[in-house]
Amino acid sequence: MNAASFATLLSTAAVAAALAAPLRAGATTADAGAAGPQKVLRYAFRVAETSFDPAQVNDLYSRTVTPHIFEGLYSYDHLARPAKIRPLTADGMPEVSADFQTWTVRVRPGIFFAEDPAFKGVNAGVNAGANADTKAGPSAPARRELTAADYVYSFKRFADPALKSPTWTGLEQQGIVGLAALRQQALDSKKPFDYDRPIEGLQALDRYTLRFRLQAPRPRFVQTLATSDLYGAVAREVAEAYGSDIGAHPVGTGPFRLVQWRRSSFIALERNPGYRERYYDAEPAADDAEGQALLARFKGRRLPMVDRVEISIIEEEQPRWLSFLQGRHDFIEQMPSEFIDVAMPNGRVAPNLARQGVQGYRIVRPDVFLVLYNMEHPVVGGLAPERVALRRAIGLALDVPREIARVWRGQAIPAQAPIVPGTLGYDPAFKSEMGDYDPARAKALLDLYGYADRDGDGWRDLPDGRPLVLEISTQPDNQSRAIDDLRARNLAAVGLRVLYKPAKWPENLKAARSGKYMMWRVGGSAAAPDGQPSLARYHGAQIGGQNMARFSLPAFDALYARMELMPDGPEREALFRDAKLIAAAYAPYKTLIHRIVTDLAQPQLTGYRRALFWQDWWHMVDIDSAAVAAAAKR
Repeated sequence: MNAASFATLLSTAAVAAALAAPLRAGATTADAGAAGPQKVLRYAFRVAETSFDPAQVNDLYSRTVTPHIFEGLYSYDHLARPAKIRPLTADGMPEVSADFQTWTVRVRPGIFFAEDPAFKGVNAGVNAGANADTKAGPSAPARRELTAADYVYSFKRFADPALKSPTWTGLEQQGIVGLAALRQQALDSKKPFDYDRPIEGLQALDRYTLRFRLQAPRPRFVQTLATSDLYGAVAREVAEAYGSDIGAHPVGTGPFRLVQWRRSSFIALERNPGYRERYYDAEPAADDAEGQALLARFKGRRLPMVDRVEISIIEEEQPRWLSFLQGRHDFIEQMPSEFIDVAMPNGRVAPNLARQGVQGYRIVRPDVFLVLYNMEHPVVGGLAPERVALRRAIGLALDVPREIARVWRGQAIPAQAPIVPGTLGYDPAFKSEMGDYDPARAKALLDLYGYADRDGDGWRDLPDGRPLVLEISTQPDNQSRAIDDLRARNLAAVGLRVLYKPAKWPENLKAARSGKYMMWRVGGSAAAPDGQPSLARYHGAQIGGQNMARFSLPAFDALYARMELMPDGPEREALFRDAKLIAAAYAPYKTLIHRIVTDLAQPQLTGYRRALFWQDWWHMVDIDSAAVAAAAKR
């Protein structure tokens, strides 16, 4: 973009005013109990959230909110690279049996859920030497202490058929003894799920001691316990009080609580006033200069450091960028690629922004974008040779290098496999057909398997002579339109006709989960250091959950099961390679890119460091009130 175009953007910044986040609400108003102005972190999501019930979400944006409200037993050290797991609500690391099948965790006493009417004025906690529930007085808070039983209940919720948890299949693979049988009992009897029925694999041994028993060795089970965005503790009283509306009433033990929600528009959270004393601490590597500097600056600060977080939903890239330029947002995550050359030319913050104190952060993100095919669809699905050939031909016809250059402005690298950078199993030297752009080979495959133009209209037909039309789900935003235009040209070049079906992202997600689509483009991010969760997309047992392509191959499932049992090492690395080769051969997905992500922060946002496999970071940053005041005077 040239200087004139940039000036036009600046001069038309008012366009964003009606679309961007509200002005800094409460920024000059003293918060209750606070010594100075309220500190508000403001930024925008690119895609709308779906819900705030951990058992009923799977999208990145909802899962960015949930771990700030709910807390799992463990979390990731925010500054440690490589990633390091540490206790969150647990009182120490788990005790693990030699066979990795029994995991015992002690919950730290004295942690409370946020206040909520669902607790009906009961203040349950440690009572003068006895662990007992005590009735609260008229002015006592309506809250309750976190116990081991809360985690038993929370894990069981994923198995409840009534909740239709999209991540149940992933938890099922951990093999908690008796949990799948409890779910099946509810399905067979057509009665409500029996939360009170004890199971061997999930027990509260006493008020604070939790024991998991697994059907098979799971050497990396602690990574499941560190997934706060899903497996944070949910109070039974709250879930039962709000019923089907629980997604709008999240109540956890975390640093924030939801105070405002306009669906697909605006989300506001505020500091949980009853949050326990928790202080900034981390263990960055000795040679990690950035991490050591952050630790030196913030160590010992009480968390959270901000009072309020405001999230707007701005799907179009230009208004989101303009909102940041106007100073209406403190932070812009995933800098719009169409403006990257203006914001960070040659990987450095533009001089005009640097003079204002804007900071830039850039990494290869542990994520992947893919085209997924519905393997149950009569046109593109199945394992018949001609269907495999069609999917492979489509993949070869997509000009990913041009997409990276034109749409992503160089902010991505080609993906050769579904395993994402920075996770175990990712090999930067691995090469497969997934990374190829070869329209000549695509045409040859289509010709060989009978996809010919039989009626002379310029478009290929199915081998049986019927018209072939590729129906691709998409979203009505500028970036999607740019990708769709390029993709349609790519496919037309090899004789394939495309029909786009636009809908909002949550609607497309719902259709994909239920198998009511032909093709869709979707992204996924790592939630743990292990690469096997990326392969869940191909695992037959997880159809309807992580496996939205509905791919099923016994050979792959057997390989996946072996990987789960193995400790890390060369033998397991070899299985990762085998899995990637199977993924490329059958092509239920076309892997596209791993993004290079650029984030920008206004000078008032301090302490930011992009998380790797976790979504919770709002409590680890601060807003400099003096910088806010200085910006207001400019």
